[in-house]
Amino acid sequence: MIKWFEKHNKISWTITVAIGLIIFYFSSLSFEKTPKLGGTGTNTIIYHIIIFFLLTFFLLISLVKGKNKDSISLAIILSFTYSLLDEFHQYFVPGRSSSFSDVLLDSIGVFFSFILYSVSLKIRPQYR
Repeated sequence: MIKWFEKHNKISWTITVAIGLIIFYFSSLSFEKTPKLGGTGTNTIIYHIIIFFLLTFFLLISLVKGKNKDSISLAIILSFTYSLLDEFHQYFVPGRSSSFSDVLLDSIGVFFSFILYSVSLKIRPQYR
């Protein structure tokens, strides 16, 4: 399936941009100020890891396309930068705050995506 997305690069780019927009949309939602309950909810943890896993995975597919392995670093840097910008953006949204722990959770998703995509590159037959 990964090869299919690499071959149909416009679709993988469309999914990548859509995920970025989804992240921005959810980051823009305001919440009524509530006292911090000490800790992060399970749903929030899962959201951060999964959404940045997907963003990075499709960004890797879009940039690397199974061939341009030099672009792996660029995809990781872009995903991490987007995570930082997302938290910076949330600082200005009423009822929201920036959190370094969210960046760490996003980084876990980025890391797992990198591992999965790298393994997929290693185990597939090489093109000649």
